[in-house]
Amino acid sequence: MEKDFQPINARGARAAGILLHISSLPGKYGIGTLGKEAYAFVDFLQRASVKYWQVLPLVQTGFGDSPYQSVFSNSGNPYFIDPEKLHADGLLTDFELNRATMPAKSVNYAKLYQKRYPVLRKAFSRFDKENEKFRSFVEKGEFRAYAEFMAIKKKFGGRSFAEWDKKFKFNDRRTVEEYIAANEEEYLFWQWLQFEFFEEWHALRKYANERGISLIGDIPLYVAYDSADVWSMPELFKLDKNRAMTEVAGCPPDYFSAEGQLWGNPLYDWERHKRSGYAWWINRLRAAFDAFDVVRVDHFRGLDRYYAIPAGNKNAVIGRWCDGPKSALFKAAEKRLGKLNIIAEDLGVMDDGVRKLLKDTAFPGMKILLFAFEGGENDYLPKNIGHNSVCYTGTHDNDTAVGYLKRQNPSFLSYVKKNIRAALKSRNLSHALRGYKDTADALLHLLFQCDACLAIAPVQDLLFLDNSARMNTPSTNEVNWRFRLKTLPTESDAMRLKGLLTTYRRI
Repeated sequence: MEKDFQPINARGARAAGILLHISSLPGKYGIGTLGKEAYAFVDFLQRASVKYWQVLPLVQTGFGDSPYQSVFSNSGNPYFIDPEKLHADGLLTDFELNRATMPAKSVNYAKLYQKRYPVLRKAFSRFDKENEKFRSFVEKGEFRAYAEFMAIKKKFGGRSFAEWDKKFKFNDRRTVEEYIAANEEEYLFWQWLQFEFFEEWHALRKYANERGISLIGDIPLYVAYDSADVWSMPELFKLDKNRAMTEVAGCPPDYFSAEGQLWGNPLYDWERHKRSGYAWWINRLRAAFDAFDVVRVDHFRGLDRYYAIPAGNKNAVIGRWCDGPKSALFKAAEKRLGKLNIIAEDLGVMDDGVRKLLKDTAFPGMKILLFAFEGGENDYLPKNIGHNSVCYTGTHDNDTAVGYLKRQNPSFLSYVKKNIRAALKSRNLSHALRGYKDTADALLHLLFQCDACLAIAPVQDLLFLDNSARMNTPSTNEVNWRFRLKTLPTESDAMRLKGLLTTYRRI
């Protein structure tokens, strides 16, 4: 889907967005889908005069259910396929559609896995495999490695490819091709899931674009170890001869965690990527811009220098910094793809190298208001936020604004409020800070009034939801990625938001 290039950080640009992942949409199928609730949310954004909808990675999740750990970096999540569309297409009966329903609560991934895949397999059993558009999709080959990987994973009971029989583990082409030929139906099932997902996604994107709303996607810097990416192209990653990791990705101790973040992803062999002209990355960015209008690159600083942690470590305290590709990757990508509408997630440990990379690319970085008010002069205070920035109250890794305020002890909360009052005064704003909701509302005013070219509020902060609506707590095995709205925002919420955007010239 081609669009004229309109940089989000163009001179004088002022716009607003809402962050809400597809999984968090309400509905009766156990997780948000690309169905009527997604379209209704677009309608809400249009009524509120919001120009951007940001989502988390749309990828098919693997172990741990994190959208930042996928079985294939360019995949779509089959859980987001709309059962009601499959029913309308004649692929599910009334009874089967009813069986797909689940309690309208937070996402229960274990039960979802047990219920949804049998429904999807039933729908596929009725799908016309000779459909011309589907055959063209398969023959294009973009999901060949993914479909092979998933078909073989089923053979080995879902185990990691590291535990497969040797010829399958090492992707012996004769062995793999003979297996796929003998199990074509399974191979085509995984192809169909991606075909159906992207048919639905592109329809939703078209609907949003026609209403003046652009979609912001998110690509993780790293891929999962147990993924089609690593299995099919191991030469692009730092692995030993047995295809095991010797060092893994993460970040050192920071605001989020005193022990750092141990992600455990494989590290790239950047020298190999460079020799290929960054072909794999260029293809990944092309796929991202086929799906989205704007792309947020997670852990952007890892492209300047990345943190390597010895495999087997229990935390990220011990590690070493290594050089990444820096701006060479984006120069190569822009030669092939043209100008890139990218948001650089530049949070965490900053140094002169990251600042130079941001300057060289001219991509807008991120500012987080929840980092601003715990004391001292810092880059997140509203007075220090420049135009070439995308400002948020918080991200999916933060507590909600109300949750953040509620968990402070009374003394520190008074200190935070004092700093918020000072920020309001510095921006010529006046706002009562009587309770948690009032204070969280003041953060929305600071967000939309600041000088950033784009201001984005997580839907939880727009609706003043507490800690129970938190999406993720980094470096924990807590109940993450499960948040869902009970209902969509109301007409009153739309008018309140539109009033804010009108006041602060973001319409």
